[in-house]
Amino acid sequence: MTAVNDHELKVAFGAAMRKRRTLQGLSQEKLAEMANIHRTYIGDVERGLRNIALVNMRRVAKALGTPLSSLIAEMESELDREG
Repeated sequence: MTAVNDHELKVAFGAAMRKRRTLQGLSQEKLAEMANIHRTYIGDVERGLRNIALVNMRRVAKALGTPLSSLIAEMESELDREG
């Protein structure tokens, strides 16, 4: 297994989050509203610009109606595709 840097982790989680959001037909604004998180924060996370806190990861997962573990698994799949 190759080492993954912090930026790659953030980008991979953001990609997983974006994938789930778009599959559900949600805008960033709607997801932010559902998760009680600011819209620009959602966009920043999706672009890998923010290191999302565990509390906010849980809020996003709940708003998407998916277990947090599922988002983490998708993030790991993103990393495997890249690496």
